Amino acid sequence: MLETSRRTCFTEDHELFRDSVRKFFERELTPHLERWEKAEIVDREFWNKCGEAGLLCPTVPEQYGGLGLDFGYNAVIDEELAYAGSTAGITLHSDIVADYIVAYGSEEQKSRWLPRMISGETPTAIAMTEPGAGSDLQGVRTSAVRDGADYVINGSKTYITNGQHAELTIVVAKTDPGQGARGTSLILVEADRPGYARGRNLDKIGMHSQDTSELFFNDVRVPQTNLLGAEGMGFAYLMNQLPQERLSIACSAQGCAQRAFDEAVKFTKDRKAFGKTVFEFQNTKFTLADLAAKLQVGWAHLDWAIRRHIAGEFTAAEASAAKLWHTELQWEACDASLQLHGGAGYMNEYLIARLWRDARVTRIFGGTNEIMKEVVSRSI
Repeated sequence: MLETSRRTCFTEDHELFRDSVRKFFERELTPHLERWEKAEIVDREFWNKCGEAGLLCPTVPEQYGGLGLDFGYNAVIDEELAYAGSTAGITLHSDIVADYIVAYGSEEQKSRWLPRMISGETPTAIAMTEPGAGSDLQGVRTSAVRDGADYVINGSKTYITNGQHAELTIVVAKTDPGQGARGTSLILVEADRPGYARGRNLDKIGMHSQDTSELFFNDVRVPQTNLLGAEGMGFAYLMNQLPQERLSIACSAQGCAQRAFDEAVKFTKDRKAFGKTVFEFQNTKFTLADLAAKLQVGWAHLDWAIRRHIAGEFTAAEASAAKLWHTELQWEACDASLQLHGGAGYMNEYLIARLWRDARVTRIFGGTNEIMKEVVSRSI
């Protein structure tokens, strides 16, 4: 269990919410984790149960059926989900997609979609990455061409979280290819539109229970009222929302790092070698001491970042630094903890194996850590 008594960014209400999240995950998540890992997707029913428990989109205003809470509640869910050892895509749904619709959606879009997202009726995705465009979103080739009162969308996307479950997707497309970044727009696309096709559920190194898909758009026709915000403003909107996305990743990374450390402590105190526990060897104690110090710094930094974000003061450079630092710590903690498990760490029956596999991608998605260094460097 995560130790939160010394945290500085959460109130008593946040902690009461955390207790309900933990109990929900113990009941509806943990018993199914192994099955979902093998199926490579969570049950569709899990989305509805999360909605019933109030775990989806907690920041959405009350007028659209939400709780109108601050991002601290999202952070609680992010941390607890990661600590539980799950990569279910509810965090992307709540922390990223919902915020785009709240910030840029029309009243009709918000009234139509937000209540369905909150209930779990409509899982969502955001389709940015393409086979030829990853961290550099200016390279997007998917097009959305005006035709009468509609847009006609053509192109393909890949590595899309929630791709198999999503009933609504924010598609990043070029509405004016000649304008570069200024010709990029965000368009809401329903999964039942003719020409919309889900590809295979991608076979990944880790994050097996999170469905990640290719999406294809072949003359997909949507009304121009599906435009999210203003035409040509898509790239600016993406840049505006990236700080919360990267903070969300940092929260999850820190939660996973702590779980990896806790698993290593438990294992080394139980496992014996040469007549004493593995924990008693100096190498083990020093490795764990180094990780404990870095985790202490990580939690303090994360509290600072969450407070700044809630206050509207968190900058793009700070968010990039947070994503960079916490995901690097996550990998270090998972790799060192697996090593302390010895041969057992390489066995899938041990949680550390899953945590290690899942951790590898966090230094890539949300903008690679090399790009994070580039963003931070520009602020120096």
